[in-house]
Amino acid sequence: MASELRDCIREWWNEDAAVYDRSPSHAVSDPLEAATWRAALARLLPPAGGKVLDVGAGTGAMSLLAAELGYRVTALDLSSAMLARAREKAEARGLDLALVEGSAEEPPAGPFDAVVERHLLWTTIDPVAVLRAWRDVTAAAGRLVLFEGSWGGGDVLDRIRRVAAEWFHKAAGHGPDHHAPYSPDVLERLPLARRSSPQSLLEAVEAAGWTRTRIERLRDVEWARMVAAGRILGALEHRPQFAVAAENPSEP
Repeated sequence: MASELRDCIREWWNEDAAVYDRSPSHAVSDPLEAATWRAALARLLPPAGGKVLDVGAGTGAMSLLAAELGYRVTALDLSSAMLARAREKAEARGLDLALVEGSAEEPPAGPFDAVVERHLLWTTIDPVAVLRAWRDVTAAAGRLVLFEGSWGGGDVLDRIRRVAAEWFHKAAGHGPDHHAPYSPDVLERLPLARRSSPQSLLEAVEAAGWTRTRIERLRDVEWARMVAAGRILGALEHRPQFAVAAENPSEP
């Protein structure tokens, strides 16, 4: 059953690769937002030059920024179509990425100095098992960096904001950020898909054995997105962005 769900998710992202980079926040194509992400990576990752595994790398946004900062990056993704786009962008920028097609549950052998992800854990069937697998390929005292967001609990105000934002996008002639919504049946089987708070994410990190867990709000990323979108649309689409960092214990 898990393999069938994983295949379904893979196919969804393979189809989404054709439209994913239309969104500046997906592709991190806005120079201001890109600069805020570089700052976050430089602040939260170990010193430049280390080996970084970017899980759920997609079309390569975080992988490329980390490579620009001097890290040796392995980009892992379930979707071959997403990785193809990442390869194109790396070649265009003259950057070297190691691209690996595979599931988050089965990362390539390390050891890596850090594992990073952006908006990936909500798509996993067993987040604790995934986080434990990442710990297994991370060096002692290596780092975990999760870039995540709170997308709302689906209350009335949140739904009004979403509808209003969709109206603004249509009026401006913008295409959709994704080719289709996730199936409700799929969402029901993903433990983190409907979260509205970082609490469950923090609990999963600690249950997987990572230590010294900390969290910080990425207000500079939020600000950059609001500047790019404009005052009204930026306010409608504003969602808290945060980073969770933790460490692999030096000893078992």
